[in-house]
Amino acid sequence: MAKVTWKPSTLLGPVPAVLVSCGSVEKPNALTIAWTGIINSDPPMTYVSIRPERHSYDIIKKSGEFVINLVPRSLVRAADFCGVRTGAKMDKFKKLKLTAESASTVSAPVIAESPISLECKVTEVKPLGTHDMFLAEITAVLVDEQYIDENGRLRMDKCRLTAYCHGEYFDLGKKLGSFGYSVKKKKK
Repeated sequence: MAKVTWKPSTLLGPVPAVLVSCGSVEKPNALTIAWTGIINSDPPMTYVSIRPERHSYDIIKKSGEFVINLVPRSLVRAADFCGVRTGAKMDKFKKLKLTAESASTVSAPVIAESPISLECKVTEVKPLGTHDMFLAEITAVLVDEQYIDENGRLRMDKCRLTAYCHGEYFDLGKKLGSFGYSVKKKKK
């Protein structure tokens, strides 16, 4: 099957749909981020890439803190809204009826409706062109207890997380395997 060559672009997907919260519990803001991921295991580190003209950019640059809130199916509409509206002109938390709660290690708020939230402290800002990349250490992970089973295991499959791919949101569905399943020896 032949492939057609296109010009270079950001056509890597799917990516996690996340709401990044910043500011404070008293004055929270949230923005949708498509450019995020894990960049290191020990210490656990992540990044978010943000355009300098975004309202949240200055908030995060000044405070050096943010929270990555994973988006379940129930928050997809909020994630889309936060990606196309600015917090400079409205209180997105109030408009969307989101609950800002205190984090455990940062002053940025956690979105209570998110099943998993990663508290982050910026370690470096790298200007890249259209976006600046905020490299950050993950200082705590908050998990809604309803997604932890009786053995203390996170049941991420129960979170109904979503992904973003080329302008569309998707509900993550059927499990296809677990890490290492392709080489796992079969029980006799």
